[in-house]
Amino acid sequence: MSKIKVNTIDIRSAAKVLNAGDEVLLTGFIYTARDAAHKRLTDMLEKGEALPFELRDAVIYYAGPTPEKPGQVIGSCGPTTSSRMDIFTPMLLENGLACMIGKGERSPAVCESIKNNSALYLCAIGGAGAIISKCVKSLEVISFDELGCESVKRLYVEDMPLICAIDSKGGNLYKRKEQY
Repeated sequence: MSKIKVNTIDIRSAAKVLNAGDEVLLTGFIYTARDAAHKRLTDMLEKGEALPFELRDAVIYYAGPTPEKPGQVIGSCGPTTSSRMDIFTPMLLENGLACMIGKGERSPAVCESIKNNSALYLCAIGGAGAIISKCVKSLEVISFDELGCESVKRLYVEDMPLICAIDSKGGNLYKRKEQY
C-alpha cells in the first residue's frame, strides 16, 4: 500500500494508478451531496436539465456538514453511509462523475459501474468529521439551499486523508480475504 497525493483536476489519471487500499491525500474542489440532492440531480438528468455543477470528472463527497462556528470555514463534515446513494450512483457515473467519497460498502451494481466508468470510490473515516473539517479551506453553497445541511456545497480541500476502497479495475477493499 502506498500514500498518494492527488489533486481533483487529475482524478481520472489517478484512477488509472490507485489501487484498493492505497492511502490518498486529496486536494482540490469537491461537492457535497446526500440523498435528497442525489434524487434532485438524477431527476434533472432524466429531464435533460442542466445540473448546478459540471458532473464530468467531478468528485462528490457524501456529507452534510454542520454549520460553522465563528472563525471556521465549516462545521463537522464527516462522511455519511454511501449505500444510501447506490440507487442514484450508476446514472451519475454514466454521466461523467469520476469519484465518490463516503463510508461503507457499495452494492454490486455500483461496484460494476465504478469499474465500467473508470471511476473511484474513496472512504473517509467515520466519526472524524471534526478532523476532516480542518482540511476544508473554502465553502460555497451552489444549489438546493432549502435542503440545509444537505444542500450541494462546493468545498476546496487540502490533503484530505482518504483510503481508496474501490478502484477503477474492480479492486475492492471490502472484499479482500487477507488476515489482519
